[in-house]
Amino acid sequence: MHMFQSSWNDFADFERIFVRIKNTISEYVMEHWQEDFMFGYQYLNGCNPVMIQKCTKLPEKFPVTHNMVADCLEREMTLEEEIKAGNIYLADYELMEDISPNSTDPCTLQYLAAPICLLYNNSQRKILPLAIQLGQTPGKDNPIFLPSDGQYDWMLAKIWVRSSDFHIHQTVTHLLRTHLVSEVFGVAMFRQLPAVHPAYKLLLPHIRFTIAINTKAREQLICEFGIFDKANGTGGGGHVEMIQKAMRLLTFRSLCFPDAIKARGVDSPEDLPYYYYRDDGNRVWDATKSFVWDVVCIYYDSDNTVQKDEEIQAFVKDVCSFGMQDLDCCEFPKSLKTREDLTEYLTVIIFTASAHHAAVNFGQVTFRARFNQIDICIALFWRSNFKNNFVAF
Repeated sequence: MHMFQSSWNDFADFERIFVRIKNTISEYVMEHWQEDFMFGYQYLNGCNPVMIQKCTKLPEKFPVTHNMVADCLEREMTLEEEIKAGNIYLADYELMEDISPNSTDPCTLQYLAAPICLLYNNSQRKILPLAIQLGQTPGKDNPIFLPSDGQYDWMLAKIWVRSSDFHIHQTVTHLLRTHLVSEVFGVAMFRQLPAVHPAYKLLLPHIRFTIAINTKAREQLICEFGIFDKANGTGGGGHVEMIQKAMRLLTFRSLCFPDAIKARGVDSPEDLPYYYYRDDGNRVWDATKSFVWDVVCIYYDSDNTVQKDEEIQAFVKDVCSFGMQDLDCCEFPKSLKTREDLTEYLTVIIFTASAHHAAVNFGQVTFRARFNQIDICIALFWRSNFKNNFVAF
């Protein structure tokens, strides 16, 4: 951590920082991070594999034309035909719009982008970036960057996208949608379920340390003058704004893995192969749900038994009324009526705290450390040396 306190001057500094983190993936990422195929691969199996969605119609705020990207299309089809064929995807960082950049150091200006990135599933089934707009409102001061642009223009545009992806990943995908949500379930569990309750015994191994590590985060990471304020572009309050905005999009169904995958239109392995986050996630979800169903059926012989369990009903109501503050938009259930409902509810808790957290956390050692911190370093370098050459940023 001492090495992070001073500026980085060249790529050799990263070799010193990660001298003890040596593995095949990190070395490969270090070598290929600038290439378009690696940029696209991150959307499938990187640290934040939840942003990519099927593009069924280009949004008006992102006026990409066929002529802009014709040179990148490989199937002798127009952009509109590629969209209808299901080969075009989108990553929209709208959540980043109007988030306050870190201003805790008055001597250092920091910047944030809210980009939109168009992605192409090419004939080799690789996801490649087609076009990037760094803001949500099109115009002459917000150009669309293309692979045909100059090498450093295109690289810088990708860096800004990756920087925004970093902020969404750390604050929303990781912090909010695993740690903080798991704490909501954990607090309700300790309040409402006795230690002898079968649901308590089932959940405890997965969330027993959640409150402790989240307390540590509030004391050192996301607190005022904490690590976020010192080292993150959304520190100084921006990260709080992001969580508040993201809460309006957090629903119970979005925590159900198969539903979340289907909602983004990426549920078909035939249309989008090599999406191991989806494929492995579905297998783990199904295995977890099957195991939970077996446990539920041991203790509940009918749906009526679930309805009469005052402790489990109080647990579910506590989550909705206190944890989620009875927000209408969250659509968390206030009661459970069937064994199937209970099974899905418990599966959501276990999957969120274990499998999903692993998917969006553990890869940081290989992908984020090597990839994003290089991006941020270079973004700072280009901003400080060539910022007058770019109109928007």
